[in-house]
Amino acid sequence: MKYYLVFVTLALLVTVSCEPKVGNGSEDEGKISDDSLFNLVQYRTFQYFWDGAEPTSGLARERYHVDGEYPQDDRNVVTSGGGGFGVMAILVGIERGFISKEEGVERLNKIVEFLEKADKFHGAFPHWWHGETGKVKPFSEKDDGGDLVETAFMVQGLLTVRQYLRDGDEEEKALANRIDDLWKAVDFNFYRNERDVLLWHWSPNYGWEMNHEVRGYNECLIMYVLAAASPTHPIPTETYHQGWARAGEIKNDEDHEAYGHHLSMVHNGNPEKGGPLFWAHYSYLGLDPRTLKDEYADYWEHNTNHTLINRAWCVENPLGYEGYGPQSWGLTSSYSVNGYSGHAPAESRDKGVITPTAALSSMPYTPEYSKETMRYWYDELGDKLFGKFGFYDAFSETEDWFPQRYLAIDQGPIVVMMENHRSGLLWDLFMSCPEVQEGLDKLGFEY
Repeated sequence: MKYYLVFVTLALLVTVSCEPKVGNGSEDEGKISDDSLFNLVQYRTFQYFWDGAEPTSGLARERYHVDGEYPQDDRNVVTSGGGGFGVMAILVGIERGFISKEEGVERLNKIVEFLEKADKFHGAFPHWWHGETGKVKPFSEKDDGGDLVETAFMVQGLLTVRQYLRDGDEEEKALANRIDDLWKAVDFNFYRNERDVLLWHWSPNYGWEMNHEVRGYNECLIMYVLAAASPTHPIPTETYHQGWARAGEIKNDEDHEAYGHHLSMVHNGNPEKGGPLFWAHYSYLGLDPRTLKDEYADYWEHNTNHTLINRAWCVENPLGYEGYGPQSWGLTSSYSVNGYSGHAPAESRDKGVITPTAALSSMPYTPEYSKETMRYWYDELGDKLFGKFGFYDAFSETEDWFPQRYLAIDQGPIVVMMENHRSGLLWDLFMSCPEVQEGLDKLGFEY
């Protein structure tokens, strides 16, 4: 391991410490190599979770605006889901030599200490906390308690960290044990509310009033896998099949295709062309889709086809937006010209906004297309799109809209999925969890 770290550190001295100027399309500029660009994008994006983290908690900020303008005064609000992606990014930083292991463990200790003291609701985390205090910041009026989906994203990251540290020195083993306590405290069964489906939210002030049943298909598969895997509060197998899979209705048995690609599962509201691309990312940062199958889908095939359909829509560009094409594509939830939107391949949901995380986090599924797009954005759009924490969250050439903003939930999957494409690091760690394997067995998965 020490020789590997020396090698990558020397490589980064070339690609990061002596960073090339960001391209602007000039033919006179020398281009960095493809490998160096990959390193640079992964390094810069990692920095969102390192230099850009909220200092008291050590967790990822929900958002970062380069201009310092925060209309809701939420500069120091931290996020459970994006924070879960961030702890996985810290492992990438250690393995790539961006930081030392000692630095990484110190930061992870700070994060776990924050999580131990911060507001929780039947073991589940809220969507947002105030980073300075650990007190919940309501995501909406009645969303002021536990958010089981965001909790699952955090637990996915924490279990990956636990596996990374479990055979380390005494400090690392102690930290792994503290993570284990956080995981075992999540009462997944409570969030059924005595039904055969998991509910997204519970509030100490409003109870179950939001009543948001989580049914597939969307980004939430990881929540059901973890709920089945829980060693302390597991859900019955039928909750997965009746709730998530909607008694089998999740399966797309029809023959229709989009651009020659078939989706195995019905995406609510748009079964032919799929939803936003984060559905193929969030659950699969740790859950390895490469050989994952159950009675409803081959998940590698499904996610790859989802990505190819999303790209093909942008290439066809039926709404005639400027800048769309084979080298610039990717529709997913992100900042939008007029706020925030779940961009997807449908006339009602395509707003002319491309979100870099869509293509970059799809690196394992479409590596050549994703690398081609990364190169194009870097060379042709340059510092209009590429800043100190990597590519900005979203842009629209049609509107000449290039806001210098970042979101944790979008930056995290870039670091992690680029690494999974490169080495399978996070997949290997998460899938080594014995509880996860037991949960997958319980639900009838092959993996």
